[in-house]
Amino acid sequence: MTPYTRKINYYECDRMGITHHSNYIRFMEEARIHYLEQLGYGFEKLEEQGIVSPVLSLTVNYKHPTTFPDVIQIELGVEKLSSLKITFSYTMSSKGKTVCEATSTHCFMKDGQPVIMEQEFPQLYEAIRTLKENGNK
Repeated sequence: MTPYTRKINYYECDRMGITHHSNYIRFMEEARIHYLEQLGYGFEKLEEQGIVSPVLSLTVNYKHPTTFPDVIQIELGVEKLSSLKITFSYTMSSKGKTVCEATSTHCFMKDGQPVIMEQEFPQLYEAIRTLKENGNK
């Protein structure tokens, strides 16, 4: 899996000139979309089938600030995987330093009800499980 790379935009910085903390959550979403697209299950494909993936929880630990026009690289991995939930881990780095470490936990829902990934998307579940077992590579 290729990491997600992103340039910090000027408008994402606060009055102090550093990237506003709320943007890292957006970067996590972009990295998830990138990850799922690489597996052949982009958000468009999931949503066409009526599947949504709400965020259940987030943890974010900021390590070093970034500024415009820094480029960050986001490595995404699967920390936990069950039939109902998935927890992604994120390591964001720039200029050789870890700038942020985070996790997000999600479920998959259809028509407002949780779905069991193994049943609804066996190929996606198997691809994620295999990547996790192989160290997310």
